[in-house]
Amino acid sequence: MSRVVPLEAAEDLSCFGAKAVGLGQALRDGLPVPSGFALAADLVEAVASGDDDAIAEVLAAVGGLSGPLAVRSSAIDEDGAAASFAGQHLTLLNVPSLEALAEALRAVWWSANSDSAISYRKRVGLFSRPSVGVVVQTLLSPVSAGVMFTRNPVTGVDERVIEASWGLGEAVVAGLVIPDHICLDRAGMVRECRPGYKTMAIRPLAGGGTRQETLASELVERLCLDDAQLQALNRLALRCEEVYGPGRDLEWAFADDGLVLLQCRAITKAGP
Repeated sequence: MSRVVPLEAAEDLSCFGAKAVGLGQALRDGLPVPSGFALAADLVEAVASGDDDAIAEVLAAVGGLSGPLAVRSSAIDEDGAAASFAGQHLTLLNVPSLEALAEALRAVWWSANSDSAISYRKRVGLFSRPSVGVVVQTLLSPVSAGVMFTRNPVTGVDERVIEASWGLGEAVVAGLVIPDHICLDRAGMVRECRPGYKTMAIRPLAGGGTRQETLASELVERLCLDDAQLQALNRLALRCEEVYGPGRDLEWAFADDGLVLLQCRAITKAGP
């Protein structure tokens, strides 16, 4: 079995981790996911240990990806309904080249083996050593991005909860801005809309990594999504529930080619 496969081939292959299998399913079901590859956990560990043959295997397999890369952890047991490793397992955005990929894989592997990640595993009842697959995708440079819950994660109400900001979604996920907050019913009608206070956006740097860009004053409290984009997000929510089941936590972005799905996982905790 190959230890590097295109995402759409990562079906029922536990060695690639939950995120890879989920994104592969999304691609096969026609959801808008950026192209990329899934790397098996044993291969990632070999790269992290400095195995030159493993590094060469990765570079040969993913060499067809164009532009800068996004490198995301895909551990075997991360991001289920009972536990989320967001903030523990590293995601690296704008890895500038294949030459920098091996170091990015090492960083992701070590993040899953850090003291804080291991302590979290124990708190949620996971006592086995982490097995860390990785997803490597072409990086987007979105106009806006964020998260969406297909039901309210606090109250359990059957509504879409959207939080959005300008630029890369890391600004929302990392709590660096007060995002726009929008609730839709299942028909896509707006129930609540609160503009955020978005003083900055995270953008890719030309040489790799990201930077915080101060936004023009007229963008700070302007909604970063229009009505057509909200309807596109509601359609994405409906489709993700058809493919994965109810109660989903999505990461998404609007780039030049429209709406793309970056991640879909179970809501870790929701109301009754």
